[in-house]
Amino acid sequence: MAANTLPETFRLDGRIAFVSAARGHLGQAMTRALAEAGAHVIVNGRDEAKLAQFEAALRAEGLSVARAAFDVGNPAAVRAFFASLPRLDILVNNAVSMQVKSFANLAPEDFAATYASAVTAAFEAARAARPALQAAVAAAGDASIVNIASMYGQVAPDGRLYPARENQSPFHYGPAKAGLLQLTRHLAAELGPDGIRVNALVPGPFPARIDADLAASLSGRTMLGRLGQAREIGGPLLFLASPASSYMTGAALNIDGGWTAW
Repeated sequence: MAANTLPETFRLDGRIAFVSAARGHLGQAMTRALAEAGAHVIVNGRDEAKLAQFEAALRAEGLSVARAAFDVGNPAAVRAFFASLPRLDILVNNAVSMQVKSFANLAPEDFAATYASAVTAAFEAARAARPALQAAVAAAGDASIVNIASMYGQVAPDGRLYPARENQSPFHYGPAKAGLLQLTRHLAAELGPDGIRVNALVPGPFPARIDADLAASLSGRTMLGRLGQAREIGGPLLFLASPASSYMTGAALNIDGGWTAW
């Protein structure tokens, strides 16, 4: 659907959005969806040079973007950045830091790092951004936080689908995403009286790169018989970010081709 044909309730003209890990596989698609719907999008990441290239490419397409290079896992940096924003309408917590390791090789610090990047960072961002989100509610009547979770925060990976068992979703990823889903509910309860909505997107299989055999194996596990394409996360994100979902908070919206509904 072209940006100028979006129903009014899905439009984000005049809104300001922030997307962490904006250069990632799904981060790029989410950034583009928000910007094409009319939002000014602040793209975040840790690599200043690569973030600048991404910003320039989007601006060349006529999209309204700005970059903010800092580590969302650094609470001091998070607090300083969001304190500088007079208004924020949409906060997308997309970042997660994870080193893939086998069951035998995982260490406690691997769990701590992944949890901190997925759960603690989202909490710190929501708390630090609260005044800016409240300003958006005062100006436009609505503000939205969208946490990007995973189907592996709801179900366990089926190792039988993976030719090499160590290539399945690792043990420290799913539990962190499950924590993010519960944080979503807690934040929704805390921020609801402010008019700030908090929901989670729960993607299924959206691989950036995958070999043909594994793609066929995972595709067969979905009800639609295929993998997700990055652009397909844009519509659900716009729904949660926009006034189209104005009476929706504390919810988890699955985008997994039916994987978790079997």
